[in-house]
Amino acid sequence: MLADLGSISGLLPLLRSAGPVLAADADGAAVRARFRDVLNPPPWSPVTPERGRTWQVDGVDGVELTWDVGFGAPAQGWLLRPAGATGALPGVVALHCHGGMKYVGKEKIADGPDGPTPEVLACREEYYDGRPYANDLARRGFSVLVHDVFGWGSRRAPLEDMPWRSESVAALQLAAMAHDGQALSESRTYDVHAAAHEDAMAKTLGVLGTSWGGVVGREDLIAVDLLTRLGGVAPGGVAVIGMSGGGARAATLAALAAPGQLRAAVIASMMSTYEHLLDGYLHSHTWMMNNPGLGRVADWPDIAASARPLPLFVGYGLRDRLFSEAGMRAAHDRIGRLYVEAGAPDAYRGVLADLPHCLAGEIRTEAFAWLETVMRA
Repeated sequence: MLADLGSISGLLPLLRSAGPVLAADADGAAVRARFRDVLNPPPWSPVTPERGRTWQVDGVDGVELTWDVGFGAPAQGWLLRPAGATGALPGVVALHCHGGMKYVGKEKIADGPDGPTPEVLACREEYYDGRPYANDLARRGFSVLVHDVFGWGSRRAPLEDMPWRSESVAALQLAAMAHDGQALSESRTYDVHAAAHEDAMAKTLGVLGTSWGGVVGREDLIAVDLLTRLGGVAPGGVAVIGMSGGGARAATLAALAAPGQLRAAVIASMMSTYEHLLDGYLHSHTWMMNNPGLGRVADWPDIAASARPLPLFVGYGLRDRLFSEAGMRAAHDRIGRLYVEAGAPDAYRGVLADLPHCLAGEIRTEAFAWLETVMRA
C-alpha cells in the first residue's frame, strides 16, 4: 500500500500502463537529458567573485567571496584551504544540507570568521559528528568552496516576500511554540516561516517553467565553474560532497555537470528507490529531490549513476528515519549493477552503516578516505 498517495494509491499502475514511471534506465546519457529537461535550470554564465574578509583559524585559511547569480541577493561563499598553502590543490565543492534550517546555509558545515551559533552547533552535533566538515577537508589538503544556495543564508527569501497563505501557517505554528514555552530566536522564527514557504515557492517556480532542483542546480553549477577557475585549484575537475539535501544537490550536479567538470561525487543519507520513498517517506523530503515530473526521468539511483563511470560514493545510514532500509539496499544494489555494466565496478563505493541520518561516523571516515584516494589518483 502506498500510504502517501492515500485515495490515489491506484494512480501508479495507471501511469505505468501509459509509459515508463519510476523505471530503471541503463542509458545514462538519456537519463541526463530527461533530467535536465524536467528540472529546466535557468541559463547561467560564469561569474567573477568579489573577495571580502580573510581569516585563519585552526589550520585553515579562509576568504569570503560574493558573486551575482543574476537575480535576488548576491550569493556568499567561503574558500577554505590549508593554512599557508600556496600550490594547486584538489578542489571540492561542499554542499550544505536542508536540515529545516534556512536562516543559514554554509555555516552548518563550515566555520567562517565569526564562529558558529548555538543553532548551528546543535545541527552539527546531530548530523556531522559535531564538526564543520568543510574545514576538516581543507585541513586534509583540499581547496574547498562552500556557498549559500537559493533559499538559504545570503540567498534566503525575505519574510516580506512570502505570501499570506504560508505566513498564516507559520503564524499558527509560532503561536503554538510560544504557548509551549519554546525559545524563538530570530533564526528559529525565520526557519518556521521558510518551512511553510517552501511549497509556495515550488508552485511559483513550477509556473515559471523551472523547479527547486533546477534553480538550486543552476547555482551549484555556477559554484563548480567558479571553483575550477580559481587560482590554486588543480585541473581535471572538482569533487562535490553533501549530506541529505546536500546529497540531493551532489546527485543533481553529477547528472547536470558537463563532462570534465566533476572528478567525483559523494552522497550521504540521501538515496533510495522512489517506490520505497512513496510508501510513507516522500513528504519528509525536500522539493530539491522531489521535483514534478521526476518520475518520468528514471528512478533516483539511475539519476545518481547517470554520469558513470564518474567515481561515486554513497553512504547509507540503515537507521535513517527518512528512508526505508529496503529502499536504501535496493538503491545500493541498483547503482552497483549499473557500474558493473559500465565496466567500472570499482568506481562506485557504497557504505551501508548502522547509523542514523548523517555524514558522521563510518560514513564520514570512509567518504573522506575514498575522496582522498580518488582526487589524488
